[in-house]
Amino acid sequence: MKRSLEQIAEAVGARLVGDSGVEVAGVASTTSASRDDLVFVEDEKHLDAALQSGAGAVIVGEFAATVTSTKPILVSDHPKLAFARAARLLHSDLSPERTAPASKNPTADVHPSAVLGRGVQVEERAVVGDRAQIGENTRIGAGGAIGAGVKVGHDCEIYPNVTIYPGTTLGHRVIVHAGAVLGSDGFGYVRDRKTGRYEKFPQVGRLVIEDDVEIGANTTIDRGALDETRIRRGAKIDNLVHIGHNCQIGEDVIIAAQTGLSGSIVIENGVVLGGQVGIGEHARIGEGVMLGGQGGVLPNKILRGKGVAFWGTPAQPLRQYLKQLATLTRLAKKD
Repeated sequence: MKRSLEQIAEAVGARLVGDSGVEVAGVASTTSASRDDLVFVEDEKHLDAALQSGAGAVIVGEFAATVTSTKPILVSDHPKLAFARAARLLHSDLSPERTAPASKNPTADVHPSAVLGRGVQVEERAVVGDRAQIGENTRIGAGGAIGAGVKVGHDCEIYPNVTIYPGTTLGHRVIVHAGAVLGSDGFGYVRDRKTGRYEKFPQVGRLVIEDDVEIGANTTIDRGALDETRIRRGAKIDNLVHIGHNCQIGEDVIIAAQTGLSGSIVIENGVVLGGQVGIGEHARIGEGVMLGGQGGVLPNKILRGKGVAFWGTPAQPLRQYLKQLATLTRLAKKD
C-alpha cells in the first residue's frame, strides 16, 4: 500500500526535504526504480545516479543534506537502516484480512483444541496439532506441520513446509523460511561397551525461540536433551545451518549459511559466524567475537575478544593466523 513521505520520515526518524505529499508504494535499486519506489544511497559518489533515477524519493546520508534537488530526499544518519525500516513499513500487510477472524484453507487440518488468534491464516495442507496456540496475524504456510502443544507468537511468518516439533515455543515476529525443522531430537547416543551398540540418550527437552528471530530455509535446530535449546531475541540464522541440542544462542547473533554447531555450545550476544563455520561441543564464543568463514573451534574451547576477528582451524586471531600463513608460504618457497 502507498504511504506518504511524511509518514515514512516520521516512522524511520529521517528529515524530509521536499514535497511531503509524494507517495511511494515500494523499494527498489536505483537501476530498476519507478516513481512509486524509494531508493537509498550511502556513499556520496552514488548520489547523482540516485537523484537521476526513476525513483519517487531517495533516502540519503547527512552528506546530501544541503543538496538542491527536484526529487524529495529523506536525510538520515544511517540511510541503509532507514531504508530497511521504510521497506518493512511499505510491505506490511494492513489489509482487513489481517485483522479479521482466523481463516484456514479447506485442505488444512487444524485440531479442535488448537487456539488460533485473530488474523491467523492456515494455508493449503498445513497441519496444526493438539493444543497448539497460534498468535494474532501469524501465517502458517502451505504444507507446514505444527506439532502438539506448540506456541507461536503474534505476527510470525511460517513459510511452506516448515516442521515444528511438539512443545516448541516461538516468540513474536519470528520468521521461519521454507523447509526448516525446529525442535527435532538431538544427536545423542550412549555406547554399550559390552556389545559396541549405541542406544539413544533421552531427548526430552524443549526449544525456545525468542522474539524477532529469523531462521533460514532448510535450517535445523534441535531441542534440548534434558533441558532446553534457546535462540535469543534478534538472532538471524541463514539457510542450511544446524544447531545441536542444548545450545544457547545470544541476542543479535548472526550465523551464515552451512554453519554447524555441536551440542551444548554457548554463543554470546553480538557474535558473527561466517559461512561453513564448525564448532565442537561445549565450546563458548564470547560476546562480539567474529569468526570467519570455514573457521573451526575445537570442543570445550573458549574464544574471547569483543570485536576481534578469528579465522582458521583451530580458530586464532586473524593477525596471528595471517602471520602463520605468511611463514608457511616462505618455507614452501625455500623448498
